[in-house]
Formats: sequence, structure tokens, C-alpha cells
Amino acid sequence: MNFSNILVILIIFSLYCFICLADNDPEDYLDAHNEAREEVGVGPLEWSDTLAEYAETYAQTRIEHCIMEHSGGPYGENISEGSDTEMDAAVGVKMWVDEKINYNHETNECENGECLHYTQVVWKNTTHVGCARVNCLSGWTFITCNYDPPGNYVGLKPY
Repeated sequence: MNFSNILVILIIFSLYCFICLADNDPEDYLDAHNEAREEVGVGPLEWSDTLAEYAETYAQTRIEHCIMEHSGGPYGENISEGSDTEMDAAVGVKMWVDEKINYNHETNECENGECLHYTQVVWKNTTHVGCARVNCLSGWTFITCNYDPPGNYVGLKPY
């Protein structure tokens, strides 16, 4: 293999890695979360490397099959999966925030489906988040975010 072929392979690999990492750094997760929190008058989250490490460790256990199962750990947790390997931080968080339509703040109940992912995103007492994403062997993508302190306490409103 000559030098030009090696160079082309390195460029393609570099572009692939750039695309894989694009829109999945901490700021992308924070921006998506904090935009939703700002809409309801809740303070911004801060990034936690500890939560991100926890999320990454758990996400790696999902890499074989991307099955939607919670880790059962000590933190609040949102998980999502998508069939598109281009599913990024913004898309994953948007899936949770889009549940807002199902949340009735007056009654503090979910209507017409799920809303607990949304309420965790905007939980007032939560101050830190850490997230991770893996491309599963099945071709699907798995995203998990962990929250501290956790939210979604029965009977309490998120904000």
C-alpha cells in the first residue's frame, strides 16, 4: 500500500471520528437540557464527569443489543435509543423534552402517555447531569443521561 492510499484512509477515518463525536460533547447535552429548563424558569444544570463516567460505563453494557433497560443505579436516569447512528445529544434529549405535551403541571400528571423523562430533565432540585452515547452492534444508538440529585419523586412537582 503506498503513502497516498494510507493518507486517504487516515483522512476518511478522521472524518468518521469527527462525525461520531460531533454534537455529543458535554455542551451539546447541557444546551439541550438547559434550554428546556429555562422555558419553565428552572436554573441550569452543570456537567458532572462522575455522572458521565457512570453513564458511559452503563452505556457500554448496552452496546451488544441496545435494549432499553435502566441501570438501577443511585441517580436519576433517562435512556433513549434510535435506529439512526446519527442520533446525537440534541435528538436524544429532544425525545425526552417532547414529552412535555403529556405533562399537566396543574394536576402534576402525565396525560396521553409518558412524561417522566421530561419531568426529570426539568426537575428543579437536580443540579448535575452526565451523559453518554454508544453505537450498538445492532446499528441502533443508545443514549443515557444521569441526574443528581435525582428527580421524579411521587407527589412532588418538578418545578
